[in-house]
Amino acid sequence: MFYREAGDFKTSYVDDSQTFPIKFDRYRYYVVLFVAFAIIPFVLNDYWVNAVFMPFLIYAIAAIGLNILVGYCGQVSLGTGGFMAVGAYSCYKFMTGVDIWWGGELVFQLPEFNIFFSVLMGGVMTAIVGLLFGLPSLRIKGFYLAVATLAAQFFLVWMFNRVSWFYNYSASGQISAPERSLFGVAITGPNAPEWAMYLFCLVFLTACAIIARNLTRGAFGRKWMAIRDMDIAAEIIGVDPLRAKLSAFGVSSFFVGISGALFFSVYLGAVEVGEAFGIQKSFLVLFMVIIGGLGSIFGSFAGAAFLVLLPVFLKNFLVGGLGWPTDLAAHLEFMIVGALIIVFLIAEPHGLAQLWRVTKEKLRLWPFPH
Repeated sequence: MFYREAGDFKTSYVDDSQTFPIKFDRYRYYVVLFVAFAIIPFVLNDYWVNAVFMPFLIYAIAAIGLNILVGYCGQVSLGTGGFMAVGAYSCYKFMTGVDIWWGGELVFQLPEFNIFFSVLMGGVMTAIVGLLFGLPSLRIKGFYLAVATLAAQFFLVWMFNRVSWFYNYSASGQISAPERSLFGVAITGPNAPEWAMYLFCLVFLTACAIIARNLTRGAFGRKWMAIRDMDIAAEIIGVDPLRAKLSAFGVSSFFVGISGALFFSVYLGAVEVGEAFGIQKSFLVLFMVIIGGLGSIFGSFAGAAFLVLLPVFLKNFLVGGLGWPTDLAAHLEFMIVGALIIVFLIAEPHGLAQLWRVTKEKLRLWPFPH
């Protein structure tokens, strides 16, 4: 009886249109945020941070960004890994000072940014690149748009491999995050404590989730969904496809760029673009969105959690418990993920988010049958 709209009496339009109109939902999310911010940092250890929490937080941001583009706006994208690379390399350049050379002489150089603004600038630069590669969506869609974004993936990886300016002319071709701190606490580098890295990523994830939730419920979200459902009808009723599609590409790329910047600077510390941001990264984030649920912010969290926890579970159960070889467990993981994608696309196209939605509906109706 406590989980029903009839139990919440509202006296204003503001109360009725809030993000979580049911009081129980609001309290549930307050509890989750309290546990995430006030309890988990004090019980973390190195294994849980590196194997579970950090990948989940970073991939959840990327999944939210891709879900805005694919799930809400209906624009297929296979270039997520390349856009994450843009965020990572932009973050690196702003952390080390952006330098402009001409004729062998230094013409202009920005001062080094702190880690917070470096990650933000990684998202901003990725949004600009996303707008450029989103221009083909004005003329093509479906399979052809997927091929265009796949071309962006390969081009961006090639560019970061070939243009030595992006990795500061390093002989190894890798980029390494310098040690940076915030409010006197190290965030990057080998001396950074686990709880600080966790909280830093959690703040970005919380902010991105709140922004995405409000955008999808507002005018932008309505325009994106109108374009997704039928772009010709949306244009007839007054939705500008240019602004709608490019805004979806820009917002999506911003979130993906932030995830790439965090993935490089806070989580890994040093990356090589072909290994860290290859095509497999694009498919991994896309699988998270498909399994979690297209057009759902909660689905982005659920898909990221599922595909982060699945390898950890299989490794502990098959390798640690049953003594299987590591490579055999890795192959089985690919088979399970592929089978799950097929099952969800056929049986439940809306993914884990729809299963959660059905569960809540049953809870609202209980103990009545219908």
